[in-house]
This record gives sequence, C-alpha cells and structure tokens, in this order.
Amino acid sequence: MLRSHAPSSRAYSVVPTPRDTEEKQLLHRMLRVDHAGEYGANRIYAGQMSVLGRSRTGPLIQEMWDQEKKHLEKFNEILAENRVRPTALLPLWNIAGFLLGASTALLGKEGAMACTVAVEESISEHYNSQIRALMEKDPERYNELLKVIKEFRDDELDHHDTGLDNDAETLPGYWLLKNAIQLGCKAAIYASQRV
Repeated sequence: MLRSHAPSSRAYSVVPTPRDTEEKQLLHRMLRVDHAGEYGANRIYAGQMSVLGRSRTGPLIQEMWDQEKKHLEKFNEILAENRVRPTALLPLWNIAGFLLGASTALLGKEGAMACTVAVEESISEHYNSQIRALMEKDPERYNELLKVIKEFRDDELDHHDTGLDNDAETLPGYWLLKNAIQLGCKAAIYASQRV
C-alpha cells in the first residue's frame, strides 16, 4: 500500500535566493531536471492508464500517478517562484513518456510494473545524488528544498517497491528492459539539465 502525505505545498519558496551566478546555475539545473523527471513520470503513468486503466491494475497505477501529479504541481510552483525555465525538451518527454508507458503496459501488468521499477529507481537515485550534493554544500541553507526532495524520493521508492511487489521481475526479459529504460533515463536527465 502506498503512503499518503498531507499536501506538501508551502506558502513560501523552498529554494533560497541564490548568492551568486554559480549557485543560481546549480539550483536552476537541479530544479529543471526534477521538473522534467516528474513531467516524464506523469506521461508514463498516463500511457500506462491508457492501456491498463480499466484492468485490475488500473487503480494501483492511478494511485501512483496521483502522487506524481502532486510532485509535478509542486515543481511547477517552484519553477514559477524562482523564474526557472523548464527544459526545452518537454515536448519530447511528453511523447516519449507516454509511448514508454503505453508500450510497456501492452506487455501486461508485469510490463507496466517493470517500467515503473526501472524509472522510479532511476529517479530515486537521482534524488539521492541531489540530496548528497545539497547536504555537502549547506544542509541548513537548503533545508526546505531537501524536505521536498526527500519526500518525493520516498514516494518514488514506494512506487519502485510496489512494482516489485506486483510481479515486475516475472516479465520475460525484465533485466534487459530495465537496463534499456534506465539508460534512457540517464540520457534524459543529462539532456534536461542542459537544454
């Protein structure tokens, strides 16, 4: 069962005002890629629901998608508050995410769950690397941003575990599919930070 959170939206920004250009660039890259990741995850779940929405797995996918919608909403707010432009690649992630979600869902529940495991593991690892970077820089200064990233990382780990609990690893070719999806995630993260 997935954890449920009280709304995490706050009335003030979770990002401190950058001290210099270097910090501004660092924060903008982080926020841009986090927004892109949550946007892509939303499109993946939309694709999965287009195929499996009326199946027994539909409510589970919808529950995970609802959490992703809250993540995206929060990053939309954060980007607007901090005048961070989203990645120019959103139109690509729109199509690619939906196609990835729908195509893996065509393999059945196990395919959708294998996709979920691969993507959520990639996103949670990425969030962990951001948490480490912010903790090394100044944990007090980034306290509010760290809270948001940790909460969302925990949700992603729950989705990952949900996928494993729902037969992801029983899909023939699971490891091949997982590695291919994770390679795509790494490329998307790299591109979204820069474009």
